Amino acid sequence: MQAWVTLIVTLATLMVATVDAKIYERCELAMKLETAGLNGFRGYSIGDWLCVAHYESGFDTSFVDHNPDGSSEYGIFQLNSAWWCSNGITPSQNLCHMSCNDLLNRHIMDDIMCAKRVVALHGSMKAWDSWSRHCAGHDLSEWLKGCDVHLKTDASNTEW
Repeated sequence: MQAWVTLIVTLATLMVATVDAKIYERCELAMKLETAGLNGFRGYSIGDWLCVAHYESGFDTSFVDHNPDGSSEYGIFQLNSAWWCSNGITPSQNLCHMSCNDLLNRHIMDDIMCAKRVVALHGSMKAWDSWSRHCAGHDLSEWLKGCDVHLKTDASNTEW
C-alpha cells in the first residue's frame, strides 16, 4: 500500500511540475547563470556550470532521476534528495532547506542558490560526477560560443 501511495504522489507531483518546466537553450541559460553571479563563483566559469547542467539534465528543469539507494535527483543540476532537498519520501539532510519539487520549474534561482551551496560545502564541483568526467580540465569556451557571456574563473567571487 505504501509503495502505491508513494508512486501516486510522485506521479502527481511530476505532472504538476512539468506544467511550469522549461528546457533552456544553452545561451539563454548562460545569461541566467551569469546574472545570478555564477561566473567566477569559487573559481568556476559559466562554462563549468553549462557543462554540468548539460550532462546532468540536458538543461531540462523538470528532469528527475531515481537512484538505486532510493534517493532521487531533481532539476537542472540534479540535486539529490538525500542531501540537498526534501522530496517527502526518502530521508534527507535537506541542506538547501527546500522541497525537491521547487527544483522542477522554470524559475531556477533556487536551483542556482542550492548549487552554490553544494560547491561551497564541497569546496569544488566534484560533487557532480559529470563535472569530473566531462568538464574538469577541458576547454569550456565552446559552451559559450555564440553567447553574449565571457569565460571567467575569478576565484575572488566566493560570496559564500
